[in-house]
Amino acid sequence: MASLVLTGDTSGQVTVAAPAVAGTNTLTLQAATATSAVNTLDTAKAYNWNGLTTNTSLDFTGLPAWIKRITVMFTGVSTSSTSNLIVQLGSSSFTTSGYTGYVARFGSSTAYLAYSSGFLLSETVQAASTIVGHLTITNITSNTWVGSGISTSASAINFTSSTAGSVALGGTLDRIRITTVGSPATDTFDAGSVNILYEG
Repeated sequence: MASLVLTGDTSGQVTVAAPAVAGTNTLTLQAATATSAVNTLDTAKAYNWNGLTTNTSLDFTGLPAWIKRITVMFTGVSTSSTSNLIVQLGSSSFTTSGYTGYVARFGSSTAYLAYSSGFLLSETVQAASTIVGHLTITNITSNTWVGSGISTSASAINFTSSTAGSVALGGTLDRIRITTVGSPATDTFDAGSVNILYEG
């Protein structure tokens, strides 16, 4: 079995070994530049990440074109009022309409809610709520993305929410925004942090 050994600048090595089978096998590498084009963890953004306590959105921009799946993670996230948390995707600018999906709440009571302005993370929110969970968004074809996720809230009314939906962007995805429902959003983040993990 033939192999190719790549030696690191300081120490260690990577060995690429051809399988011991007949015929020709082809592996095409991605045209991507990143620490790991397969799995890249961004830098977490706290509610006051830019030194402000008046953030109405937490944005990740300049994302590489090779992304096929993104996991949005949030922990201890709270806002100043009762507008629901949403995740919006974008190409050059954020897409604020055209989402198709539902979010359902399970707990002491159940309910569901349709959405169109972003992937809705919860069916209801209280100002004292702290949200934890994740949303996974996957490229299904061209610039169409589908998302699903689950979150839970610690508040006077404890509940878990499940969400699923889709959106077609006008171009290649290059940004993600975590914000609240509103045109424009007015609720500000006052606790917690969010991050994204993206994969090729």
